[in-house]
Amino acid sequence: MSSPPNVTCATSDGAAWLASAGTYPRSTLALWRDRPDAPVVLPCGTVFDVVSAPAIFGRRMLDRLWGEGPGSGPVAVFRGRMLLFAAPGTAQRLPSLLAWEEWGSTRTEAVPPLLCHGTGDAVTVPAPSGGDSPTSGSCRWLVAPDTRHPWLPGPEVVLWAAVRAARAAVRISIFPPADQDAKVYDVSRRR
Repeated sequence: MSSPPNVTCATSDGAAWLASAGTYPRSTLALWRDRPDAPVVLPCGTVFDVVSAPAIFGRRMLDRLWGEGPGSGPVAVFRGRMLLFAAPGTAQRLPSLLAWEEWGSTRTEAVPPLLCHGTGDAVTVPAPSGGDSPTSGSCRWLVAPDTRHPWLPGPEVVLWAAVRAARAAVRISIFPPADQDAKVYDVSRRR
């Protein structure tokens, strides 16, 4: 797949899927009928988990998912962070996979912290209409849910995208940096 689909508004099936995460799905759908531009807070852990990344790094991950990988599930932006919707259980498993990859051993701008929201957590999700109104603030869909059962990446796929995005951002050389004060001798001529 070459690029994410241009789906910035959730379909009615996608809105029903989102609402199913809440305790009262019919109330959530009724709220969206009355106020189609209202973001809501939904619990994670049963229908979806969310991996939150800084916007620029999240965009790199999304580019990897769509350019080299299997694509992504729904993706939203909220307050400068990208929210990647993932399969339930991802928030529990991903931190140990990141630790195994030694993700936190060297903290650089290319390797930011990823926040995993799972059971017991809740996230603000954009309105199904896309959240393009002035009242929606910075909450909008990049890839909105469009089916009743969207494909959601698991922890291994999210890890793969994060590692690829970090490696693309950091160019690693096997050669040490040149010492500017070193004396260089020409050894090409022999006597």
